[in-house]
Amino acid sequence: MNCSIARGALRWSLRGAPGGRHLDPRAVALPTTRPRLSMPEPRDAHPGRPHSGCACHGASRKQTAYIALGSNLGDRVAEIERACNEMDRRGIRVRRTSSLWETEPMYVADQDRFINGACEVETELEPLALLDELQAIERDMGRRKLVDKGPRNVDLDILLYGDEKVHDRRLTIPHAGAAEREFVLRPLAELIASKPLDSSKPWKLVQDYLNELPPGAPLSSVTPLARSSPALTPLVHDRKTHVMAILNVTPDSFSDGGRHNLKNLSGAVVDLVRGGATIIDVGGQSTAPGRPEVTAEEEAARVIPAIELIRSMAEARDVAVSVDTYRASVAERAVASGADMINDVSAGALDPEMLPTVARLGKTICLMHMRGTPLTMTGLTSYPDGLIPTVARELLARVAAAERAGIRRWRVIVDPGIGFAKTGAQNLELLRTLDELRRWPGLEGLPWLVGASRKGFVGRATGAEQPSERIWGTAATVAAAVQGGADVVRVHDAREMAMVATMSDAIWRSGRDAC
Repeated sequence: MNCSIARGALRWSLRGAPGGRHLDPRAVALPTTRPRLSMPEPRDAHPGRPHSGCACHGASRKQTAYIALGSNLGDRVAEIERACNEMDRRGIRVRRTSSLWETEPMYVADQDRFINGACEVETELEPLALLDELQAIERDMGRRKLVDKGPRNVDLDILLYGDEKVHDRRLTIPHAGAAEREFVLRPLAELIASKPLDSSKPWKLVQDYLNELPPGAPLSSVTPLARSSPALTPLVHDRKTHVMAILNVTPDSFSDGGRHNLKNLSGAVVDLVRGGATIIDVGGQSTAPGRPEVTAEEEAARVIPAIELIRSMAEARDVAVSVDTYRASVAERAVASGADMINDVSAGALDPEMLPTVARLGKTICLMHMRGTPLTMTGLTSYPDGLIPTVARELLARVAAAERAGIRRWRVIVDPGIGFAKTGAQNLELLRTLDELRRWPGLEGLPWLVGASRKGFVGRATGAEQPSERIWGTAATVAAAVQGGADVVRVHDAREMAMVATMSDAIWRSGRDAC
């Protein structure tokens, strides 16, 4: 795994938080009662039986372990994803993953930056047998150790194995040095912040070790979009906001229904790209309040030709293509036609096959907060426990559902769902308090998409009755979103909003260095 001296800025204390507000419920894990290891049994203790690395006898038990992931060669994200898939294939089931965090190299400084993460796995292998299997994966993936602590395409290390302790010439658990390294603690805390790092010190949690690290250069998580487009890096201060341009190929969208068809689509795409769009979001089913559903076949018939056309255009080769759908069958066909990500307004709630499909496809998904359906959501705007705590809790539940389905955390974008099951006042509150929402325990490190373009609350605030007249009001929402920490803004007027986003970046992210 990578060795980095960088230290992150976001440090949440799980102890002493009022009402337990800062406790991530996903992180709660009770220690097992399995006997601890001391020394592994000799390899020849039981001839003919695979070596387990454990002194305990009897049938194999499923055990939870935590594996560190690292890479700094080639397509780093792809290499880590390949390693996770190999673990799954070999019976080491990856149950959850952390975000991926980019870090500077340590010890051998003359090498590329690392990407590090961690995963929670379920295995029947004992510690040394698990180590053997992980090292076999490294070898089969082409890792060659030419320089100690030097470049490697993949690095897999056991951090924890239940509550067991191992001291062997080949393996130490808990992992030696983990307590001093943020690139280990940061991803591990996303998974088990409230679990002891060392079972012999049950009072000291993973989060406590992270909180005690001295300040240093902040880490940033990395969320890939497309191979040819920049990844999202939510915690990089001087990052540039991505502009997601809306390309509706529907006759009934509230703002631009019927405007685009295959005859004029190529010209529209060129205008979007030249205007500054880095993502094009293709939609074939209106999700405006009260709009009727079309069949999956009709939706696919609208979006698939559009995606294929975009992918055939040289002008759009560096643009990520998103499909705006809540149907798994449409998402799968869109990806087969060249889509890079799925933008699901229901966060996988309306089609039970969506999250497993996205996991199998290995693509990035945007999970938006919504209640009910587009037909019923306007009656579901009560938030008696507070808007931000409730939206955070309900988004966390959808992120957890995505993880259970097998979607890697680094493939998740979240969206507060402006205009969906929200009143006008609630939409304004979300824009004012986005920074609080994005720092909520369990959501920190994830990238955020905000889509307020031309929506009804903008018209009510500005007096602009026609959606096409809401450009200036939309501009203010884009500026507010950037100030609040949004990584992507979803807009109709790509050229104008790209300029607003660029100026907002200059004010709040780049400062005087931008000019």
